[in-house]
Amino acid sequence: MPEGHSVHRIARQFGLHFVGRTVAASSPQGRFAAGATEIDGHRIIDARAVGKQMFLEFDHGRWLRVHLGMYGAWDFAGDVTADATTEASGGRMGQTGQRGIPATEALETGSIGAPRGTRLRMAEQEALMNLLDGQDGRTFPPEPVGAVRVRLLTDITVADLRGPTACEVLSPEEVQAVIAKLGPDPLVDPGKKSENRFVATVAKKPTPIGLLLMDQTVISGIGNVYRAELLFRARLDPHTPGRDVPEETVRALWKDWTKLLKLGVKLGQMMTMDGLSKKKYTEALAHRDSRHWVYHREGKPCRVCGTPIAMEMAAGRKLYWCPVDQAPAGSPPVGARADRA
Repeated sequence: MPEGHSVHRIARQFGLHFVGRTVAASSPQGRFAAGATEIDGHRIIDARAVGKQMFLEFDHGRWLRVHLGMYGAWDFAGDVTADATTEASGGRMGQTGQRGIPATEALETGSIGAPRGTRLRMAEQEALMNLLDGQDGRTFPPEPVGAVRVRLLTDITVADLRGPTACEVLSPEEVQAVIAKLGPDPLVDPGKKSENRFVATVAKKPTPIGLLLMDQTVISGIGNVYRAELLFRARLDPHTPGRDVPEETVRALWKDWTKLLKLGVKLGQMMTMDGLSKKKYTEALAHRDSRHWVYHREGKPCRVCGTPIAMEMAAGRKLYWCPVDQAPAGSPPVGARADRA
């Protein structure tokens, strides 16, 4: 599932290329026809992300809420430029668990979409890649490829949404109700008040911290990758009840999440290792296996102590952790260096 940094990048892409423009909204798939009609012909005046959800505001007081879920992704085409905080020109944005596309290529094309095999048939995959690469020779706008839930089209840019968990048009009051249920997001609520809210919530919970970090009502944007990495960086046992985690450790988690989230938005990658040499840093950007401490490293030696990384199922998701470095006793500072990386 896309984590917070991806959704913030998508919102910024909309901010750059759609805010201030009138869009033609449609539902090529047909499942969002009524919603598309509500926003068709209206101007987008704001784009914002809160955790894993994105909200587009239109000039007539309606909002489009999108939650990508496990398989959702946006595909952009047309006059889409790049900057330091958005994807490269064109491409797919959303789910990060790609298969078959090297990370170096993902950086060049901006394609960080859902695993293609789970959402598109082979012929559709080829057509989509040709579309994003500008090789199909079609005039703008391109024909929709695959099951496009909603298409937002301006005179120069188009965004196609596929496979979201949620896609709905809401009133301002309904948007506020959705956001009110979410935990704080460091990029939306960066102040001490949000940090204190997170600390107070964790302090009341008997739930293991490894589950609390994934609870979007506790803190927004953290998914399976960041959960595992944050806990390792804090040298924190994921089974520790929230109320038993020292306050200073909870505050350190908030600060570390703020740091990693900002870095993820900047890079478009979930870089969670510190202290890398220039060579290893470049390698880590190109290969996911080289940029994480414990995530997806079941059975491999811990980069710090050499103990095989453990994996267990926690609330239906895979939890990776080091039984030695994240043992209950002792807790070195957050943000470990790459001792054996």
